[in-house]
Amino acid sequence: METDARPGPASQAKTWIITIAIVLMAAPFVVLALRPPAATPAKAGETDLTGMVWIPGGEFTMGTDKADEKHAEEAPAHAVVVKGFWMDVTEVTNAQFKRFVDATGYVTDAEKDLDPREFPKAPPEMLKGGALLFQRVSGVNPFQCGGADLPWWKFTAGANWRHPDGPASSIEQRMDHPVVCVTYKDAQAYAKWAGKRLPTEAEWEFAARGGLKDKPYVWGDEERPNGRIMSNHWQGKFPERDSGADGFTAVAPVKSFPPNGYGLYDVSGNVWEMCEDWYGLDYYKVSPKDGPVGPAIGHDPEKTGFGQHVIRGGSWLCDEGYCFRYRPASRQGLDMLTSTNHVGLRCVADAPAPAKK
Repeated sequence: METDARPGPASQAKTWIITIAIVLMAAPFVVLALRPPAATPAKAGETDLTGMVWIPGGEFTMGTDKADEKHAEEAPAHAVVVKGFWMDVTEVTNAQFKRFVDATGYVTDAEKDLDPREFPKAPPEMLKGGALLFQRVSGVNPFQCGGADLPWWKFTAGANWRHPDGPASSIEQRMDHPVVCVTYKDAQAYAKWAGKRLPTEAEWEFAARGGLKDKPYVWGDEERPNGRIMSNHWQGKFPERDSGADGFTAVAPVKSFPPNGYGLYDVSGNVWEMCEDWYGLDYYKVSPKDGPVGPAIGHDPEKTGFGQHVIRGGSWLCDEGYCFRYRPASRQGLDMLTSTNHVGLRCVADAPAPAKK
């Protein structure tokens, strides 16, 4: 598991629960069971393109040859070609996700309790629905943490997309915030209902770069042009104190920072965004040039049987030292079971290009 501000699939809270699940059922059936349930999708040809922008497609250099050892998964740089597509201008908001839930009655994974018959040895508190929430901790050197040892994450019963900071919190005043505490299965269900899909990793990076060529940031060469902080990420000593120099110390409303060259907001920081691809550490070494869609199965660092899917863009927890993954080349993996308060989604759609003016 990567040693950044993201919990892995075998976090301290649920490692042994996942292990029990694998013993109880064969991995192929697990994968099938995790597929999104049927939701009412938009009719073919009726995808609502409101709030989306056309990404023209083309050839670009994906990844980087300047990756250090900590970010080796970003290498090597390689030529990739993607076709044109539509992309949400912002991350999916609580308001948008609520419309989906209201229309379908969908219940997210974090809102569901585990069945004690399937997990007879699990303590009752670990059977409750919930999500992993970030907590500030002192006296911790993050560079000495790793694997399941990430003390800034705590499984919180009652945390879910409606209560992203725990059961006492609410999204009532956060309808313009990105939806969080959702799993890959939840994201797939929303995208299907909306007549859209999750982007491939290649599509995501092409769009995030905004037409710029080989730049380290989605806005250009400098991390802080003219001293201006360009995205919602951590400033201060991680994981103890975020100074809020960017104006926020948690998830920010969408459109709080300038868009990139394609008019996309928050492709750097705020919340990680799920992609369709399975996550492979060395996939770039074998990636095809035309329309890559990722490896056949995801990276599984804890050997749980639950592969990881790609997440992109970094989050409000990424700092300039420990994580530093709010760059367009940055990539990580998240397993299908985990929901947190720093991961969300953004959708794309396959529809004809706009008429030329």
